[in-house]
Amino acid sequence: QVQLVESGGGLVQAGGSLRLSCEASGRISSINVMGWYRQAPGKQRELVADMLLGGRSTYADSVKGRFTISRDNAKNTVYLQMNSLKPEDTAVYTCNANQGPFHTQYWGRGTQVTVSS
Repeated sequence: QVQLVESGGGLVQAGGSLRLSCEASGRISSINVMGWYRQAPGKQRELVADMLLGGRSTYADSVKGRFTISRDNAKNTVYLQMNSLKPEDTAVYTCNANQGPFHTQYWGRGTQVTVSS
């Protein structure tokens, strides 16, 4: 089992910045991908950004150029630096880890990000 604990959410004005952190613990070997998803009220959950173990990252079009995902393998932690935040970025952001040959999925509890206009 892998446990994921997020931190760093909060309330920020449009144009501001936040950094989310997600620390993985437990049986963390063979984690292939770590990333962030978000779900706004009334909308489906969507991928925000993820990063492979080797460092290649993927971003949603809506956040490209504003958000940066990074990973500290020594700390088993993935970060999401969010700049130039917009009200439409308001959502619950949840950390995800994909592990092993069967791509077992693990999820954190989520952290609320609210961007005021």
